[in-house]
Amino acid sequence: MKLPEPTAPSLFDRAAILRHRSRVQDDALFLHRAAMEEVQDRLSMVNKTFTAPAIVTAYRQLWTDAFPEALIIADDEVLALQPGAHDLVIHSMTLHCANDPVGQLIQCHRAMKPDGLLLVVCLGGETLHELRAALGQAEIDVTGGLSPRIAPMAGLRDMGGLLQRAGLALPVADSVPLTVEYRDIWHLMHDLRNMGEANALSARLRHPTKRAVFETAQNTYVSHFSTGSGRLAATFELICLTGWAPHDSQPKPLRPGSAQTRLADALRTDEGKLPD
Repeated sequence: MKLPEPTAPSLFDRAAILRHRSRVQDDALFLHRAAMEEVQDRLSMVNKTFTAPAIVTAYRQLWTDAFPEALIIADDEVLALQPGAHDLVIHSMTLHCANDPVGQLIQCHRAMKPDGLLLVVCLGGETLHELRAALGQAEIDVTGGLSPRIAPMAGLRDMGGLLQRAGLALPVADSVPLTVEYRDIWHLMHDLRNMGEANALSARLRHPTKRAVFETAQNTYVSHFSTGSGRLAATFELICLTGWAPHDSQPKPLRPGSAQTRLADALRTDEGKLPD
């Protein structure tokens, strides 16, 4: 499938993302393991057996043991999925750095059989809000300006809307906040590099940042977001999305005006008129 050529500048530098991922450390992929646990937990509550799963992920090795029969592919801009081939598609921890997230979901939808399930886990808008605030204020104080450092991430309501835009039925969105503690801001940024989540924004600075920015950010972080033990709290919000490929067997909303019982009767109350 060939997608139309983009007309707007890319938010993310795809080459930088791939470079960062090539240097990941396995013990730093705890967010991806948490995402897998969320996927497995949600699948355990679905009363259906899936026989043709596909998984979109940057880290194949994490998923092969848990889903040995699944087709596991990279999160390329054009996904290597065949139309109508899968009854389950899992999109794991890459949608937050996609230049076209709706396009990713549409491609997943096209690859699904009728009544197939799409399950997405990605980082949400509350992720690293502490670091975003501390670095932003520090850069303003030290340099008088502000540069792109932490990628904008969609909130829960916006992510749920993406499922509908992709044509999926019965959309559900929820979030799982995780809090991780770090020794200092350098410890946190080192962990982000090890998990492949360093700054890959196309508009990022291409020269070294003054050390004074990070020292000021450290002080701000400690002042506003330190724990009782004196460590720094960092939030990672996992957003979980589920949607189904439409099928006649799925419940559908009633046609407006088709109700057989008045709401007032169901509530055992009198129906009155609104005041003028």
